[in-house]
Amino acid sequence: MSGLVRSVWHEPRPPDAPRRVWRDWALVVVLVPLAVLEGVLRPDLPWRVFSVVVTAGLTPALLWRRTRPLEALAVCFVTTSLVPVALHGAMLDMYSLAYLLILPYALVRWGSGREIVIGLAVMLAGAGLSVLVEHAAPADAIGPFAVVLSTTTLGGAFRYRSRARARELDQVKLLEREQLARELHDTVAHHVSAMAIRAQAGLATAAARPDAATDALRVIEAEAARALDEMRAMVRVLRRDEPADLTPGRHIADIEGLAAPGGPDHPSVGVEISGDLGGLSPSVEAAVYRIAQEAVTNALRHARHATRVAVHVTGDGPSVCLRVSDDGDGGSARPAGPAGYGIVGMAERADLLGGTCVAGPDPGRGWTVTAVLPRNGVAT
Repeated sequence: MSGLVRSVWHEPRPPDAPRRVWRDWALVVVLVPLAVLEGVLRPDLPWRVFSVVVTAGLTPALLWRRTRPLEALAVCFVTTSLVPVALHGAMLDMYSLAYLLILPYALVRWGSGREIVIGLAVMLAGAGLSVLVEHAAPADAIGPFAVVLSTTTLGGAFRYRSRARARELDQVKLLEREQLARELHDTVAHHVSAMAIRAQAGLATAAARPDAATDALRVIEAEAARALDEMRAMVRVLRRDEPADLTPGRHIADIEGLAAPGGPDHPSVGVEISGDLGGLSPSVEAAVYRIAQEAVTNALRHARHATRVAVHVTGDGPSVCLRVSDDGDGGSARPAGPAGYGIVGMAERADLLGGTCVAGPDPGRGWTVTAVLPRNGVAT
């Protein structure tokens, strides 16, 4: 039990907590008039003016529920718990105070473990004080405790779900790193093999043809430079020591294999390759193929009522551009969920090579994936 408490106590805050947006301000703007309206429409409300002022005055705490969840909760719950003491047992009987249930949820969803423990202690102490002052029966206190427990449980569920999704996204990115590292490894192995063969040829002909040995050394020097560049890229990509996928590397020409005729239940896939695509780094060729393959797969799987999928690969100056688009219903090719793992993998692969990859719906119909990669595949 003590170990569980310590683990919760040292739990960090979830990363990237949303900042205040217009909806937060709109919530406060709506709640304040509601509190005033309730005070006007309830003539039997005790301490009417005081209750309305307190209820409306606490609403700005909602603006800090994500960035400072413990402070926001403590201010509101301590205030509402001390009011019965100040009013000699009179309670804040405002229906508008239901917005306070947002704060326990926000505390568990966005707070650190230390803040959660302290916040729960504050809520329990405040609830216990209110029960003692009001002389409420134990049965009457079960309802409020159950409601607060439900909101905190909901916050914990969303926190766990977000963390699980973050782990899944990290796993997708890691798999892309493994695949790219394997392809870079194959490239380095190719260069080393070429150096070994040229060295053997140079040694065999050195006595009879000294010029051939010199030419072999020049080739070895060039291959060694390329191997070192690819090795540096692989080291930057391999940030974790994990088992690699042994799938062989792919080339730009392999994209033509994605072409397929249309049918009654699936769209046609057309491939067009143009421009100067010579001298591309093998890692870039493999990345362009993998991104095209994933984009076509997503289109075939998710594009409703699509008749065609177009794949365009163009070499232009220092970069190569890939564009995969379909004519399905607008936005229909988006994978299910807040953000598809396939899109995350494509973006991660492009980013590792110093490029970009974006995906989104077209203005009318369809969905487009666009990737731009540098020719030399400089890993970041």
